[in-house]
This record gives sequence, structure tokens and C-alpha cells, in this order.
Amino acid sequence: MLDINKLLCQEFNIKAFQVENTIKLIDEGNTIPFIARYRKEQTGSLDDVVLRDLYERLMYLRNLEARKEEVVRLIEEQGKLTEELKSEILSADVLQRVEDLYRPFKQKKSTRASKAKEKGLEGLANIILAQDVLQGNLEELAAPYIDEEKGVKNSKEAFDGACDIIAEIISDNADYRKHIRELFAADGILVSEAVDENEKTVYDMYYKYEEAVKTIANHRILAVNRGENEKKLKVKLNTPDERAINYLKSNEIKNEAAITNEYYIAAIMDSYKRLISPSIEREVRNILTERAEEEAIKVFGKNTKNLLMVPPVKDVRILAIDPSFRTGCKLAVLDETGKFLEQGVIYPNEPKNEVEKSQKIMTEIIKKYDIDVITIGNGTASRETEQVVADMLSRIDKKITYTIVSEAGASVYSASKLAQEEYPDLDVTIRGAISIGRRLQDPLAELVKIDPKSIGVGQYQHDVNQPKLGQELDGVVEDCVNSVGVDLNTASPALLQYVSGVSKTIAKNLVKYREENGKFVNRKELLKVKQLGDKAFEQCAGFMRISDGDNPLDRTAVHPESYEIAENLLKKLGYTIEDVRTGNLKDINERIMNVKVKEEDSKLKMTSKNNRLHGLEALAQVNFKQEKKLPKENYQAKVKVLADELSIGVPTLTDIIEELKKPGRDPRDEMPKVIFRSDVVKFEDMEVGMKLTGTVRNVVDFGAFVDIGVKQDGLVHLSEMSDKYIKNPMEVVQVGDNVNVTIISIDKERQRIGLSMKTKKN
Repeated sequence: MLDINKLLCQEFNIKAFQVENTIKLIDEGNTIPFIARYRKEQTGSLDDVVLRDLYERLMYLRNLEARKEEVVRLIEEQGKLTEELKSEILSADVLQRVEDLYRPFKQKKSTRASKAKEKGLEGLANIILAQDVLQGNLEELAAPYIDEEKGVKNSKEAFDGACDIIAEIISDNADYRKHIRELFAADGILVSEAVDENEKTVYDMYYKYEEAVKTIANHRILAVNRGENEKKLKVKLNTPDERAINYLKSNEIKNEAAITNEYYIAAIMDSYKRLISPSIEREVRNILTERAEEEAIKVFGKNTKNLLMVPPVKDVRILAIDPSFRTGCKLAVLDETGKFLEQGVIYPNEPKNEVEKSQKIMTEIIKKYDIDVITIGNGTASRETEQVVADMLSRIDKKITYTIVSEAGASVYSASKLAQEEYPDLDVTIRGAISIGRRLQDPLAELVKIDPKSIGVGQYQHDVNQPKLGQELDGVVEDCVNSVGVDLNTASPALLQYVSGVSKTIAKNLVKYREENGKFVNRKELLKVKQLGDKAFEQCAGFMRISDGDNPLDRTAVHPESYEIAENLLKKLGYTIEDVRTGNLKDINERIMNVKVKEEDSKLKMTSKNNRLHGLEALAQVNFKQEKKLPKENYQAKVKVLADELSIGVPTLTDIIEELKKPGRDPRDEMPKVIFRSDVVKFEDMEVGMKLTGTVRNVVDFGAFVDIGVKQDGLVHLSEMSDKYIKNPMEVVQVGDNVNVTIISIDKERQRIGLSMKTKKN
């Protein structure tokens, strides 16, 4: 049996206590966000990304162990389990090995081998396998097995049936399959060709394409798979067949003099060509696909996280535009809180071309509602509408800017049940415009209303394993929501359901309680909500915010279980709880520095293990990025003393101090800001060598797509992302980043723009 804890320690390069405590916390029903934020002492400050990866690996290993036990039981029930086989199964470290070992004992559907056994030919197969018949007559050897009633009319049919049995035995050999699988993976070539060479498709580059299995990039695997599924490509593996067959012969043929070897060799050839090769080819392609899907899902998760964490644009009045041609551009006016105020429709584009009338309507709205920002969806007619808006803004006295907002998923939301509940009296298209506007004011709160797969920042997201993708994205959204926190008195059910410990039902009950009883005044009131018990309270309370409640700590990420600690800390430092409400704690670091430290503490005689356990390195990073004047070691010592006196771990105390310094701070404020524009750049104005600023809209295996203010996003290929060699675009950029780029190519016919982020000339 595998030692799961030991294996996890090795794979994640973490200590035994971290693994043991994390598994215990998971088994107790704690969520990943709660563990990451409020159980740092137990986990050694593992972050949510590591915790989710560890959880996923833990589940795989537990499922592996369960499958091993099941396979052992199934073979034992057949009376065929040996100690050697049992040991092999129990020591397997991957599921594929377990299935290979189980293969000979698995109940199969009717096969050529099973039919041959029914005809009584197993004895002849055993004679061939034994290789000890060195002389004699093959006809005489087969004679006892000829039985017309069983369907064996002659010696040829007898030997053919025996060979079918041998072929299946060879095919079921776990070691052979493992070796040939590794051979295909190491030396196989993936080959694709067109179904119809004369048909123009997006798969042109794969019409005559081949690449080694061991080097092919993940995005090309998914592209080839999609082309094959759409019946535009024929795909196969070119494999080292001769080497594989010679390997089988060398392991099977032990006596060259046996007169039955011609049948034995024929069985080996048949086993490889009919059973092993097609099966292993499928397995290798499945392995490639799983690898590619896993990477695509991770990329999609990271992109989604960065999109969700785009900083909100607060305290602005917005005119949101959902652009279109024939049906007109839908307008929605939103106040500073996102409240819908007015709607309208304009027709500045084809076929009506009511430019002046449209500009007049928008100008009147801007004056009437004192608009600060205009948001334009990036879909159909986006750039044409942008031109009309930019022209209008150039003739308005008030300084107003506009920005392009991704409208991916807006149509999905606008037709959803949730949108109908929010705006039952509004047209679907107006709901879409409202969503576009709110995405600027609070991207996270708005985007959680949409199926993450529809957000539009993935790579082949509809081609990958959907349950795995859904699980990954749910985790991403959950981590984002909980890292930001939610306003308990304004959050929608769609947002609340992602809070740690809160189900969809509890989310609805929270809103219902709020509607019936008015605003929450403290976190303890959560316990009055139907179905929200002690465990759910423990998990969710720290992530809920009450901005103007009874206790000022309720607006922070300090967990109620640590309120007494926080209050004692304030008292020790000479503050009151009201100082938290007024934000009067700007000198907290200086007061911490005045804490008296014992001589032995000041020397910080701690082992590296204790440093990690108490989070002192992380503490230093947090506190000394901005406040480098403070002596690093002294500050650590003071916090360590305070932690000891308050009987709390340093990581938790560190978090409390950070929250007290900036109550209710929003981690999104540290992310790249939205780029606002006041004029438009036309595709026709683009020139090679032009330098621009843009926003990263999507990151894929081979590069990043950047919005530079024209209709089509430009592509920064992986090779143009950095002056130094990089393997992955995410080493350099993330969705939402603002980047400086240079145009290096323009394809006017296909409306494609090549960009470079390099600073050095080639």
C-alpha cells in the first residue's frame, strides 16, 4: 500500500505536519478558502493554489487505493490471486498500472480468444506456448482438437483458434503494455492530413502535419483533436512497429527449435497489430489529450481568476452601450451603486447610420445624469460604435472617457433565470447592456452570475473534460470571492453562494432574511439564518463584511473566533475598538516596535522549521515592502513576542495586523487598472513599428491576445513576449495586465496584427 502522506510530502516538497494537518482539516469538512486564510498555523501557511492541488492529488491517491482493493477482491473471488500479483497491484503508483494488471482477469465480451476456448482449443495453445515440441507432425499435433460439432473442421482452424488465445494472452501482459506504451510515447509521431485537401478550413496548417509525440505542444493536440472531431482531419500515430514486435518476440520465443514457432510468431504479430498497437495508440492519444486538457483547464482557471480580480471602478456614473448594427445599440444608465436608471436605443451604424441623432441622444443622457464613463461591449459593431462615441466626446466640454468591456457571456446572463428575477420588466438586450456597465463597476460581482465557461478567456474550453473544467472554475471563483470578501447587506445570491460554507440554498435564505429583517448589523446575526449552523458560520463568517455594523471588526477579514485576540492586541498597543472604525491605526507598526522584547527573543534563535511554521519570512515580505525603514529582524521579534503573549500563531497575528491597518481593504486594488480612452485608433492607421499600450484579454499556450484599441486584438507570440527565453506566457503576462507593445506585422486581408513586447531590437 502507498503511504499517501509520505508521497504528498515528497511531491509537494512540504513537511509532514503540513500534509497531516491539511488532510485532517479537509476530512473535517473545512473549505479550501477557510483553511488557506484561517488555519495557517496548521498548514504552515500553504496558499489556496497549493491546497487545491494537494486536495486533487489526495483524491486521486485515495481513489487509486480504493481501486487496488477492489481489483484484489475481484481477482481473489476468481481464485487466481497470488501473493506476487497482490504485491504488484498494491505497490502500483498509477491507476493505469492497476488496470493493466487486472486486464487478464477482467470479464470480457465475446472475443476471438473466448470463442476459441469454447471450442476446446486452450490445450493446443498451451502446447504452442510451451515450445517443447521439437519434432513431429503439426497435423498430428492438431488432430485431437479437430471437432466439427464445435466448429473446428481442420488443423488450420485449430491452430488459428489457438493463435487467437495466445494473441490475447500476450496482449493482456501488463509489462508488455507498459513497455510499448513508453515506446510509443518516446518515439511515436502524431500525423494529421486533410479529409478534403481542396476545402479551406481553419485547420490548413494541419493538412500535412507531423510532430513527435514527446514534443507536441498542448494547444496543437487540442487543435488536431477538434479537427478530427469535425471530420476535417484524419489523425494517426506513426509508431516504431518493428522494434515493438522484436521486443515481443525476444520475450516470448525462448526455444528457436520448436516446430510450433511459426504459429507462435504469427500469434505475436497478430497480437501486436490487431490488439496491442490500436489499443496503445488510443491510450497514448488519450494521455496526450488528458495532458493538454489539464493544461488548458489550468490556463483557463488562471485567466478567469485574473479577469475576476480586475479592480472595480468605483463611484462613477456609467452609460453602458451594447453595440449592434441592424437592431441598434442598446443603452443603459447606471448610478454609482450600479442601480439601473434609464434605457434607450440608438442607430449610429449600418443600415440607418443615424450618427448625429445618436450622438445627440447620448449627449443629453450625459448631461442629464452627469455621466463619468462610457462602457462599450466588444462584440459586433463595437469599433464602429466606438468611433461615433470618440467623435462625440471630442466635442463635449466635460472630460469623459470610455473603455471597451468584454461582453462574453452577457447574452447568456441576459436570458438567464437570474436576469429575469433581477429585471423582470426589461428586454433581454437591455439586461445585456446593464451587465456590460456593471462589469466595469464590479467585475467580480457581475461575472459570478455567468457560467465561467462563457466568460471567454479560455483555450478550447468547450473541447475539454467538462466536469474537470467545472470543478476547476468553481474553485477559482470561490477563491476570488473569498479573497475579496462580500458585503453581506448588498451581495446577490449568485455571489453569496461562492462564499466558503454557503450553499445555494443558504445564499437564498440569507437574502430572504435580509429582505424580511433589514440589514445585518453584526456577524452573529448570521446564525439566525435558516440552515446556517455553527459549522457554516465558522466557514463563512470571516468572508462576510458589514461596513456599518455594531462591531467595526465586522468590516474586516478578522474572523469572529479571533475578535478577542484582536481586541487584546488593540489594548496592548493603546488603541480602542473605535479606532478601527475611524481608521486611526496608521502608526500601528511604530507602536509594535515599542513592544518590549526579551534578550533571547531579540536574537531570533529559531530554526528554519520554526521560521516557516510561524510565517516570519512571509511576515517580513508583507510588512517591509512599503515600510523598509523599520529594522526587519527587530520587527519580527516584536510580533513574535506579541503572538506569544496573545497565545496565537504569528501568521494569524500578521493577518490581523494587516487588517487593522487597512480595514476592509480590497486586494483587487493592487491589480492593473482599466485603460480608459478618449479617442479611437483605426486599423488603417496602424503601421509596423508603432508603439501602443494595450490590455491583455486572453493568455494561451502560444502567446497572448492584446486589446490595443482596434477591432481585432493583436497577438503577442510566445517568442515575442520577452527578451529572455520563456516556456510559458504566464511567466510574463496575465489577463488584465496593461502592456507596452510594438506592431511587428499587419495582415490587412485577414485583419491580423502581430505584436512584440521585446525591448531589445533583434
